[in-house]
Amino acid sequence: MNQLAKTEKLALKLLPLGGMGKVTQNMFLYEIGNEILIIDMGIGFPDSYMPGVDVLIPDIKPLLDKLKAGKKIVAMILTHGHDDHIGALGYILPHLPSFPIYGSPLTIGFAAEKLREFKLKADFKVIHEREPFSLGQSHYFKAEAFRVTHSIPDTMHYLLTTPVGTFYHGTDFKLDPTPIDAKPTDLKGISQLEGKIDLMLMDCLRVEKAEPVPSESTVGPEIARIMSQTKGKLVVTLMSSHIHRIQQIVDAAERQRRKLVFIGRSVEKNVRVAQELGELILPKGIAVSKKKIDQYPDKQLVVIIAGSQGQEGSSLVRAVFGEHNVVRLNREDTVVFSADVIPGNEYTYYGAIDELARNKVYVLYPAIDAKLHRSGHASRVEQQQLLELVKPKYVMPIGGADRHREKFLELVAQPLGYSDKQVLLPAAGTELNFFAQKISVSAEHTLKPQIVDGLGVGDVGPAVLSDRRSLSQAGIVVVVLPRKNGQILRDKIEVISRGFVFMKEAGEVVDFIIQEAVKIVNENETKKHNEIRHLIEKKLARKLYRIIKREPMILVSLIDV
Repeated sequence: MNQLAKTEKLALKLLPLGGMGKVTQNMFLYEIGNEILIIDMGIGFPDSYMPGVDVLIPDIKPLLDKLKAGKKIVAMILTHGHDDHIGALGYILPHLPSFPIYGSPLTIGFAAEKLREFKLKADFKVIHEREPFSLGQSHYFKAEAFRVTHSIPDTMHYLLTTPVGTFYHGTDFKLDPTPIDAKPTDLKGISQLEGKIDLMLMDCLRVEKAEPVPSESTVGPEIARIMSQTKGKLVVTLMSSHIHRIQQIVDAAERQRRKLVFIGRSVEKNVRVAQELGELILPKGIAVSKKKIDQYPDKQLVVIIAGSQGQEGSSLVRAVFGEHNVVRLNREDTVVFSADVIPGNEYTYYGAIDELARNKVYVLYPAIDAKLHRSGHASRVEQQQLLELVKPKYVMPIGGADRHREKFLELVAQPLGYSDKQVLLPAAGTELNFFAQKISVSAEHTLKPQIVDGLGVGDVGPAVLSDRRSLSQAGIVVVVLPRKNGQILRDKIEVISRGFVFMKEAGEVVDFIIQEAVKIVNENETKKHNEIRHLIEKKLARKLYRIIKREPMILVSLIDV
């Protein structure tokens, strides 16, 4: 390391709690001495094996263990305002001591809004690009922000200067030559870091794409063209934080003399914050209240609505199925999905599109028209350009799945002369130790992301998820055991089923369940009734699977009559 010769006592530990092998739950701990710097605190999203789960948040047990051992969190830095980088703040901060949180103006604006939803406050500190700032009493960490383009304004990469070495934390980015706000990636400033960086962390999500990602500015003209051809309402759904895309729709609506209606809590909230900070410009009188939408003919309206992934209960989905109290879709309208499907959301995303198609509502989406969405993540060509510009000693691909990280080594780093040893591919939970110009693994933490389910955090475990999968796949069978004067009434046993078999046409299956229940009761008369109940649940499940190859959830209920 360039600065390691200055001290033989201090080491830096780097612990990813997310963002490694998973695209989401981004959270990184940098630790020197007894001081810890956190970068980002994002949520993740459940897969099909987690029915009923809302979001996932990083497992902070390793961090809590460090605090118990006398370590101190000196600060947090937020790289940008996407939920997979700031969405876990409201869930995690109540479990930690207070500390300052740094970020760019829009990032802090979105983060503060997130905390308001939880009725929480934090010590937010707005920073600006190219303005160095120190963190903690010991000043082990000095940071400096460099502007990069992404699918949300005010995204920053950070230079961390420490007594142990110099680190570049490169979150999501693309190299957009013509961004909407005319603020391209600060390549000039970043180029001044050439050869000075010991370890560069770098977004690798779109390494599979060989061609440069088209500019965000190419989306606006396409939406404007579609708007001009739409006889009724133009309804656009997109990621609610995509302020630059919203700005392009606003500009097109103004040129075509249409009014704008914002629908959906996330869209309305982000538009308000971005407008207050000057990141979104709305001409006077162009936006109308959703409550007044009926006062305008459809041909004069553009609706920007939340729910681009077809999320259940979202404003878009309620409109698609005719259940929204404000938006009604008809055959003269055009619905535009200006967002790609996030892996795992295919069922809901295409389900909403299918419903529109069935109802003969004209719908467009990126698989039909690629210009309706441009990624905010750099292709491997752009990744190589940034890596070649900085020339770090070591590089660690982050923010991607395992395949993306491995392909980064093969397609980005190796062609530039990096060896396998120079490309670090630790798993989330692997703690790296930087000391005396050497890198080693100092600890392996087993991480179990916390499940957020409604108002509960961490109270849904593997057993609950297994039960939910059983319910969704094979239904439930309830065996009712009437009990009188301490005796189970064998001739009164009943079976209730939901989602398993249609009771009126499954007499043989029901009879079999009752016969097996009676048999188990007879064979275990001397046992306690709760023991008999558990035996029926266990044995009946096995026999049902052997006979009909289905595994419903089985519950046995004892009822005194």
